[in-house]
Amino acid sequence: MKSKLGSLFLLLAILEPRLPAEEIPSYHEHQNLGYYIDQYDQPHAIKTIDDWLIRKQHILANMQQVMGPLPKPAEKVPLKVRISEEAKIGNALRRKISYHTDSLQQRVNAYLFIPLNQNKKAPGILCLHQTTRPGKEEPAGLTGNPHLHYALELAQHGYVTLAPDYPSFGEYEYHFGPKHSYLSGTMKAIYDNIRAIDLLTSLPGVDPKNIGCIGHSLGGHNTMFTAVFDERIKALVSCCGFTRFHKYYSGNLQGWTSDRYMPRIHTRYDNSPDKIPFDFPEIVACFAPRAFFTCSPIGDGNFEVSGVKDSLHSAQPIYDLFQQSENLQAVYPNTGHDFPDEARESSYKFLDVHLKANRVD
Repeated sequence: MKSKLGSLFLLLAILEPRLPAEEIPSYHEHQNLGYYIDQYDQPHAIKTIDDWLIRKQHILANMQQVMGPLPKPAEKVPLKVRISEEAKIGNALRRKISYHTDSLQQRVNAYLFIPLNQNKKAPGILCLHQTTRPGKEEPAGLTGNPHLHYALELAQHGYVTLAPDYPSFGEYEYHFGPKHSYLSGTMKAIYDNIRAIDLLTSLPGVDPKNIGCIGHSLGGHNTMFTAVFDERIKALVSCCGFTRFHKYYSGNLQGWTSDRYMPRIHTRYDNSPDKIPFDFPEIVACFAPRAFFTCSPIGDGNFEVSGVKDSLHSAQPIYDLFQQSENLQAVYPNTGHDFPDEARESSYKFLDVHLKANRVD
């Protein structure tokens, strides 16, 4: 099974998701993942993994119609990591670092946690913050909601964790708009996160085959968007991060449309869930067969829980197709827009199962 999956991922890598706009099939049934459309605009039932990979290629292409193209530079900008602070926090070393992502004129600041006294390479986890002015400081445990200190907590669980700022939060000064080179803040963040994973996998104490990602709210869907485009993420956790577009404030998508996120939802797609060419059921299915865990509270006022359940129900047959049904899991705590202790501990155990087994020395 593993060798077959490896060859399939190689096939997917060869398939170029940035099709010309006129060649990208239009899907109006984003909850129905049982078919793909061919070059003659004819539907075909998805019966095999190869069939699914065709639909997946179309999903990635349609996401880029909204977010803008994923950068694929011939040569990446050197990271040139700098350490500016260092402190021991319990059984982990916390370093404040900075690095380049797409420009030698700008650096991203982040907190890097390294567990101490380990004799094996550790899995690495990218930890993405919610919409909060302090940015990376909250997952690093320096401020904010204690339920969202997951970069610190996961380091204490034996992971190397990296918590960067999202563009325009924390110390990351960034001016969105027509002069910047990305069509959305979402794609800018995705590419920054890909470079953060480059950084994690380059560290001598990190097992590059066991990389995870976790986030709450903004960090929750930022985790999901990044994992769609970077399959080095083997396991991911999204808390309060998504619902179907039709169930996001009853279809009022204004919250998605700022330059910081996806302005084309307004300028090209008229804030209409009926017009946007992708939706979260497709995104979740794109993770298969990788491990995906969501914490989706029943009282979340931002991301309505039935839209989460709809998405997982639609994606489950794709996980079944890969014979990895158990890799798609969810908890629905009786709380509001939060990441409570029990759900957080469940997510950490989920990451342990998928990232700590078969670690390299």
